[in-house]
Amino acid sequence: MMISKQEFLVRAQLERETLEMWIQEEWLIPGQSAGELTFSDADIARAQLIRNLKSDLGVNDEGVGVILNLVDQVHGMLRVLTEVLRSVRSRA
Repeated sequence: MMISKQEFLVRAQLERETLEMWIQEEWLIPGQSAGELTFSDADIARAQLIRNLKSDLGVNDEGVGVILNLVDQVHGMLRVLTEVLRSVRSRA
C-alpha cells in the first residue's frame, strides 16, 4: 500500500526537513504517482531504523549510509537465495 508524503510524515513521526535530507542522502527513495511522492510500509520501517540508528545508537550520518547499504545488500542476497531455493524445489 502506498501512502502520501503527508501521511508518511505523520506515521514515521518525521519533520519535513528531515525527510528532505534523508531523500537527498538517498536513505529513502520514494516512488511517484501523479507527480506526488509516495511511500510504502517498508519506507516507514526504514525511517524508523534510521531514527533508531541516529537517536538510540548515536550513529553518525556516514555510518547510517554504510549500515543502510549493508542492509540493502543483505535483502538483495535474500531475494537471490529465495529464487535459487524455488528453482531447486521446482526441479525436485
